[in-house]
Amino acid sequence: MAIVVSVLKEADGENRVALTPDIAAKLVKNKFKVLVEKNAGVKAFYSDDGYINAGAEVVNRTEALKADIVTVVNEPTAASLKKLSKGQTIIGMLNPMGDKKAVEELSTAGVNSLAFELLPRTVSRAQNMDANSSQKSIAGYKAALLAADTYPQYFPMMMTAAGTARPAKVLVIGAAVAGLQAIGTAHRLGAVVSGYDIREDARGQIESLAAKALISAVQVKDENGYARALTADERQAQQTELAGFIAENNVIITTAQVPGGKPPVVVSKKAVDNAQAGTVFIDLGSSDLGGNVEGSKPGQTVITKSGALIVGAGDLASRLPKSSSDMYAKNIQNTINYIVKDGEIVLDLDDDVLTDLVATAGGEITSNFLRGRLGLEKRAAKIEPEVKKEAAK
Repeated sequence: MAIVVSVLKEADGENRVALTPDIAAKLVKNKFKVLVEKNAGVKAFYSDDGYINAGAEVVNRTEALKADIVTVVNEPTAASLKKLSKGQTIIGMLNPMGDKKAVEELSTAGVNSLAFELLPRTVSRAQNMDANSSQKSIAGYKAALLAADTYPQYFPMMMTAAGTARPAKVLVIGAAVAGLQAIGTAHRLGAVVSGYDIREDARGQIESLAAKALISAVQVKDENGYARALTADERQAQQTELAGFIAENNVIITTAQVPGGKPPVVVSKKAVDNAQAGTVFIDLGSSDLGGNVEGSKPGQTVITKSGALIVGAGDLASRLPKSSSDMYAKNIQNTINYIVKDGEIVLDLDDDVLTDLVATAGGEITSNFLRGRLGLEKRAAKIEPEVKKEAAK
């Protein structure tokens, strides 16, 4: 019997969709049955007819939640998660470090969950599943465009009969995926760009994009290769260091995020207050939990007393929904192909790709990385691979 894969419609405010008609067609060709919740792709410019033409079936949410593999962009509502049952698998950005209750409930229910936030960046075989990187790359690109659109002067140097306009000076804080894409795009738009990071090994990447590298003395990263949260002393040292750099630039793009946690404040109120009129802050870390720039508000542009502009831009991947969905759906497809062997779902928890990517399986929270973040002891006992041979009832 064919394995059933479904895609849910995302909540209001999210324009992306986890599966596109193109990927649905490829799954159907590979003998999967694909269910699409009605209007799931509309905000990403994919109609229900497009999915039907791809060989998928359009259904309501109740039917979509019965699939063997349920795919999402963001963590579904608690009500939807409670409808999943033992042996089913859910794949997406599930906020495992920010919603301990949901993880525990999935575990208790025997649901297998694969959370992209847990994917190890250090394993090369996992690169084509890396939804974090694909979405942050898009966000970084959009951040530079948004900065150029918001900045009240030319971005490139312009020579006119009326005189010469100097190029904008752009500082990108954080040289991971989003930051590097922002650096490269801002440079292509003609700005003079600097990249700031707390990792010495980011220097070469920044300079390869024709930007000036500003490397902090505060250098930290966690065991999965991501920059970890700073201590209070480290944060204070970083803010002091950044204050001088910020004063020298016209546009500041911040990209620091902590999965499941409050984004770190890297631009202090003092630095914002000292910014000249027309200075633009693009805050990719902005969320309901806070932001990288003191005073930023998600989805809003705040104008300070000094005339600086703070743009809360934590949703930029969603603002480019078609490209974002195309990339994300390929990450989903590659993940499905990785866990399905000979028509069966197999989760080998000793596989270095799956050992942390799989948050819950076999009735347990299995990811030791996640367990550490949730304050739980490491999993000691080996769990046999979870094999799904029949469609979920």
